[in-house]
Amino acid sequence: MGKATGFMEYEREGNGSVSPKERIRDFSEFKIPMSGERRREQASRCMNCGVPFCQAGAVYAGMVSGCPLHNLIPEWNDEIYRENWREALSRLLKTNNFPEFTGRVCPALCEAACTCGLNGQPVTVHDNELAIIEKGFENGWMTPQIPEVRSGKRVAVVGSGPSGLAVADQLNQRGHSVTVFERDRRPGGLLMYGIPNMKLDKKIVSRRIDLMKSEGIIFRTETDVGKDISFEELKREFDAIVICCGAKKPRDLKVEGRDVKGVYFAVDFLSMATEKVIGDADGFAITAKDKNVIIVGGGDTGNDCVGTCIRQGCKSVAQLEMLARPPLKRAENNPWPQWPRVCKTDYGQEESIAVFGGDPRIYQTTVKKFHADDKGNLCSITTVKLTPKKDEASGRTVMTEVEESEEDMPCELLLIAAGFVGCEDYVAEAFGAEKNARGCISTENGKYSTSVKGVFAAGDGRRGQSLVVHAIAEGRACAKEVDEYLMGYSNMI
Repeated sequence: MGKATGFMEYEREGNGSVSPKERIRDFSEFKIPMSGERRREQASRCMNCGVPFCQAGAVYAGMVSGCPLHNLIPEWNDEIYRENWREALSRLLKTNNFPEFTGRVCPALCEAACTCGLNGQPVTVHDNELAIIEKGFENGWMTPQIPEVRSGKRVAVVGSGPSGLAVADQLNQRGHSVTVFERDRRPGGLLMYGIPNMKLDKKIVSRRIDLMKSEGIIFRTETDVGKDISFEELKREFDAIVICCGAKKPRDLKVEGRDVKGVYFAVDFLSMATEKVIGDADGFAITAKDKNVIIVGGGDTGNDCVGTCIRQGCKSVAQLEMLARPPLKRAENNPWPQWPRVCKTDYGQEESIAVFGGDPRIYQTTVKKFHADDKGNLCSITTVKLTPKKDEASGRTVMTEVEESEEDMPCELLLIAAGFVGCEDYVAEAFGAEKNARGCISTENGKYSTSVKGVFAAGDGRRGQSLVVHAIAEGRACAKEVDEYLMGYSNMI
């Protein structure tokens, strides 16, 4: 440990950011990196505690707290403090294939479990991680790592999201020949199209893809497996196939008037917005400009929609959340190191407060009816309040409508950000892979092989909608199982 008293001498200080009213003028990233000496001070706050919960990735009360990748956090924090940046990079890349992604979009499960957070503020693990990888690129340390020996085995990876990229990276470094199939124009999956540019600049994604290409990985874009190419063709050409298609089947709303024009899934809206930002489209296919926008869903995707709509020039924006607002501080039944179930105000909500003067979230509320004008376009909605009620049959608590609580709200654009219900049917059907009750590709617990020999699955398509860090962890674990299948053993970690 570089500085034994660092956590007592320095207060937590995170990266800065451009003010909300300034950053909404474009879709650029708005986080401001910290200077080297201040970063050393923040790294010195890591006390190298005897039991580093931050890297455990353990499950408490049904939720993961700590890094699922088991990043060696105390080690590289110590190296930052000692200004051994290249060694810090080496330790970071040992467990995390893509720190430039997690350092931008991960909700920092590690910080929730930081021992400093027990009686104070956790270490800025998230920002420190990003500083390491960016210094690696800036100094030319991130060079192609080309395997000296090839195994002669060929692997097809279906989908180029975070899990697919992790599988491809791991197996390529092992010496297998990897081809990644992607149905969209550019590789990256949700990293490219699902996460807005201001949160993850697409140049960062392309930078990593270019590096992987130089290491020997082949990317075949605009190729939809199950439509453009069959399972039989893949089976003839490859020794193993890994399905990393994501969980892209959105949860719909069963609401009166659902067929009205002007209701879209959030994933489609965000993808089309990104296409315009990166130059793949001349204009916004779906635009919020001068419209009253309502977003159904209070999670990360809903927040991304808020930020995107404000940048497009919406007239107003509101987020409907079915559940009650979480407490501002940990409740007694939610102690450290559990994931803190508290109310957080993200960048989109910050921007709404700055532009419109209020938090866009409306809790315990949902849509009851859509209303159309004489041209069939959405013009307003009816909302209804919800209250928790115990279901006598199941014993579960469900949200039920409050009588006579309906209200009408003007709305010309409604975005459904209510989560996903598994992978798209045609992908699993193309491989003959079984699906589970959640609509995801079925594997044994803790395993990645499907019901079809030589076919594996990883990421959201296997576990359901989740975080980028979980997807990378799944990709790494799946790659090891694929390697054992191909070689009879594996020395991968």
